[in-house]
Amino acid sequence: MAEIEEARRQFERIDADGDGFITAAEFKTALAQGGDWNVTEPVAEAVIKSRDLDGDKVLSFDEFWAHLSK
Repeated sequence: MAEIEEARRQFERIDADGDGFITAAEFKTALAQGGDWNVTEPVAEAVIKSRDLDGDKVLSFDEFWAHLSK
C-alpha cells in the first residue's frame, strides 16, 4: 500500500494545476525541476502518448500507476 501512496504523492507533485491529469507541459516542468533541462515539449508529448491508455493526451492517476506497476 505504501507504494501506491508514494505514487500518488509523485503524481500530485507533477500535476501542477491539481486537475487530476498530467499534461506534457507539466511533465516537462517536473523533469526540469528535477534537473533534466534537455527534455523538449515534443519529447514530453511522446512520453505522455506512450503511457496514455485512453488517447486523451494527458495522464490520469490510473494511467500513471499502470505504467509504474508494470
